[in-house]
Amino acid sequence: MAEDARFEDAREAPLQLRALDGEDLQVISTLVQDAVLPATEMTWDRGRRRFALLLNRFRWEDGGATAQRRNHERVQSVLVIEDVLRVATQGVRQGDKDVILSLLSLSFEAGEDGMGRIELTLAGDGAIALEVEALEVTLKDVTRPYAAPSRARPSHD
Repeated sequence: MAEDARFEDAREAPLQLRALDGEDLQVISTLVQDAVLPATEMTWDRGRRRFALLLNRFRWEDGGATAQRRNHERVQSVLVIEDVLRVATQGVRQGDKDVILSLLSLSFEAGEDGMGRIELTLAGDGAIALEVEALEVTLKDVTRPYAAPSRARPSHD
């Protein structure tokens, strides 16, 4: 009989997750909530049908840390969405290096024959909509965790 995975088993290893259905995507959405990124750190490779973002994500899986243990942490992660047919944005100035985006959530709306739409909801009424042939999203940590510059856990009023 298989046993459920526990946080203690992770030994704080870098995350490397793949979402192939809506439930999987909800897990990734939770982990990237409140991630921040410069608008210049997202790219769409039309030829490879791949949309990618380099995020500075809050380490929610660490429980936000405690004052007794250590500071709140962030880690740089790559979020990759495969099989992207079309990208549309609302309220996003992509070329401006001074614009910082804050990712609130990811969601998937299924269409016909496995196709669908992934929506990245951003703070400040921004959004990125990706028309996809199939749902395949990966999240991979690419740096060691570092103390969050704000030293605070993100909160929403």
